[in-house]
Amino acid sequence: MTIKEAILKSLDDINGLTNYLEIFNHIVAKNYYSFGTAKTPTGTISALLGDFIRTGDTRVKRIKQEGGTYSYYLTKNEQNIGIDVLIGVTETTNNTNIKVEKNKTYDERDLHRLLSSYLKNTGIYSKTIFHEQSNGKDNNQIWTHPDMVGIKFLNLQSQTSQNFLKAINRADTFKLNSYEIKKEINNDSELKKAFFQAVSNSTWANYGYLVAFEFSDSLIEEMERLNQSFGIGIIELHSNPYQSKILFQAKYRELDFKTIDKLCKINKEFEKFIEQTEKLMTAEERYYKSTEKELDEFCDGYFENDTEMEKYCKDKNIPME
Repeated sequence: MTIKEAILKSLDDINGLTNYLEIFNHIVAKNYYSFGTAKTPTGTISALLGDFIRTGDTRVKRIKQEGGTYSYYLTKNEQNIGIDVLIGVTETTNNTNIKVEKNKTYDERDLHRLLSSYLKNTGIYSKTIFHEQSNGKDNNQIWTHPDMVGIKFLNLQSQTSQNFLKAINRADTFKLNSYEIKKEINNDSELKKAFFQAVSNSTWANYGYLVAFEFSDSLIEEMERLNQSFGIGIIELHSNPYQSKILFQAKYRELDFKTIDKLCKINKEFEKFIEQTEKLMTAEERYYKSTEKELDEFCDGYFENDTEMEKYCKDKNIPME
């Protein structure tokens, strides 16, 4: 376990607001990492926590306390922290784009694991949909359904409130997303083609996104115009997926159940994804955890730690930043 992994593991264990000294003590108590003869290990922890924020790593957030000190927490545990503590004080980071050396040897689908890891950190279950496995020999299947689909459930702490909301309007308990993924988009022509492929492939979903590993800086104004006109969001993917960011938010749309039905008929993986999510939504409380695990195992894999992430990028020749 690296020192960064030890910090993340400790934040997850503590499951609430904490500071660098408590994290250091937790790492030592749990023997997650050996600091050896390091002269200022607490300073190292403090610096690395700040590094998460500066690099835009979305796994970690911090708030400023009275006296100017910082408290940290894992984004995925945000629901466990009092909302009154967080409102108006959570820091965000606006990083400038970091350019990477171009490498043409990785495949577009190698990026799916990066995206699934980014989405999982935001509470979204995602699944790759292989258009070549759809029924029929139509070469235009790539314009019928997206590269990946995702679902996010409204996270309510009380089972009573969950059941109440389901009884009122089950559609409000989840949101379905569509993702079209590209390696790079360098010019206006490539942007238009990719964007309208995303439009075509996401008509059924609540939110549609175009995702790319590299965007030309010259396209930002046109991306904004297209986003405002058609509602497709845009995500810039990074080799460290937790530094990925939404450049433009997607606009909400009602689900198109006729198109969902069509997609279920032509692609068995999409149909099974819908079946798994419906199964989780209707599960009794005693079966919820096992059903959630079943959905998680069916969906795309994601990185368990930074070491795994770095090895994957190296093995797939994905340029690191």
